[in-house]
Amino acid sequence: MLFHGSLGELQKHLKQLPGIGAKTAQRLALHLVASERELALGLADSLRLAVADYHACPRCLMLTDAPMCAFCADENRDDTRLCVVESTLDVYLLEQTGEYHGRYFVLGGLLSPLDGVGPDEIHLPELLELLRSRQVEEVILALNPSTEGESTIDYLGSLLAELPPTVTRLSTGIPFGGDIGYTSQVTLSNALLRRFSIE
Repeated sequence: MLFHGSLGELQKHLKQLPGIGAKTAQRLALHLVASERELALGLADSLRLAVADYHACPRCLMLTDAPMCAFCADENRDDTRLCVVESTLDVYLLEQTGEYHGRYFVLGGLLSPLDGVGPDEIHLPELLELLRSRQVEEVILALNPSTEGESTIDYLGSLLAELPPTVTRLSTGIPFGGDIGYTSQVTLSNALLRRFSIE
């Protein structure tokens, strides 16, 4: 069942969030409208502020509310290693392992021709520019082992083959079709430690 009016609009927008289906969007919309006004309006204000405050870091493209993200601003990180991830969330998940101390780069998506996502829709030009301007020795492709992730890894492998850095990927501790976001910290840590060359 679809709601009408502003409640229907709220349901429609909630349904666009990842992992939210029609029924969950319906329940959330009703809950927000039926709960105390302060709760719903506070959520709306927090959302508005976060959208206004956060932007892409000019170096790595992860979301930050500072002029530059904390990882790019940290002078103690290893400049010779660059970990390429799909999203900002993946950066935080990898950081929780405590195993990686290099730099990051956020692609902002994975190649998916069926969905109209090609090389021009993700941040490949920025990645290449970054690699040409830095002394990077290793590029770690920390992408989900899904069909889209594998396609992106294959494409990046061929694209980066002519550049100096060694290109590695996470080990197969993460199952094919899995998602980094749902992987245990131990599994993710082992995958990072046992990464291997994509050649």
